Amino acid sequence: MAALNIIFMGTAELSCASLSALLADARWRVAAVVTQPDRPKGRNLAAQPSPVKVLALPAGVPVLQPAHTRDDAFLAELRPFQPDLIVVVAYGQILPQSLLDLPRHGCLNVHTSLLPRYRGAAPIQWAVANGDAETGVTIMKMDAGLDTGPILTQERTPITPQDDAATLHERLARLGAGLLVQTIPDYVAGKITPQPQPAAGVTYAAKIKKEDGRILWHQPAVQIWNRFRAFTPWPGAFTQHTTASGQLLLKIWRAVVVPRAGPAGEILSADRDGLLVGCGQDALRITELQREGGRRLSARDFLAGHPLRPGDKFG
Repeated sequence: MAALNIIFMGTAELSCASLSALLADARWRVAAVVTQPDRPKGRNLAAQPSPVKVLALPAGVPVLQPAHTRDDAFLAELRPFQPDLIVVVAYGQILPQSLLDLPRHGCLNVHTSLLPRYRGAAPIQWAVANGDAETGVTIMKMDAGLDTGPILTQERTPITPQDDAATLHERLARLGAGLLVQTIPDYVAGKITPQPQPAAGVTYAAKIKKEDGRILWHQPAVQIWNRFRAFTPWPGAFTQHTTASGQLLLKIWRAVVVPRAGPAGEILSADRDGLLVGCGQDALRITELQREGGRRLSARDFLAGHPLRPGDKFG
């Protein structure tokens, strides 16, 4: 196979494993990287480059940062690179048909779910939140829809009780990068026929909002625990406790399911072993937590400075 001219489009940390794998392989040349514009971040809101830009610049790859991929000026800027293939991983915008039609082999996307399950922005988090036993990665030929293109290859991985969104993110990033470099040669050689996604089993993974982290104590403990794993580190799992001075916001960092019955949201016990809180079914033992503006503490240390008693309510 003659060396391919590839343009890589990505922004998030998830993209970096795939870009690294492409840069390390002599079978193709990464002619340019396209990523989102630098965004203000941190307390001083200074403009910060994307993780993909940070990776691409030391490799000497030209970096393009259009505000909108639909701009004719951007397409004109991209055309001289004469891409054979465009690879897209967590770029952050839906691409117009004019861009999809630019490379002779089309555009491939690395998506972190087993399509058609979890089309959309947050497939990793929702797979954990919904208690799925497995997930995986899909290499898809892109069309103008939202993750609706035909499938080239897929690879599965279990979701273990030890996984949270962060650990699964890292594993799927590596899995996707490996599958991508395995898939490209056979796809370009015509050995893989893209298969339309089945109509059955379509679900959508909506973008995560801060409110998704609020604990709903009427839910079963295992469901709350799954959402806790899904939304760590952001937006985290949080609840409120009413005190004499007002509402105290608490962020929960570690908890385990305990087979104990009790009123939903009520503290059943508070001791050196943690805070045991009733749920819609079973209970959660909270072993690490943090008050808004405070430090992350073990439950034992937290209780030393913030007395909570059996019968108190979270909500």
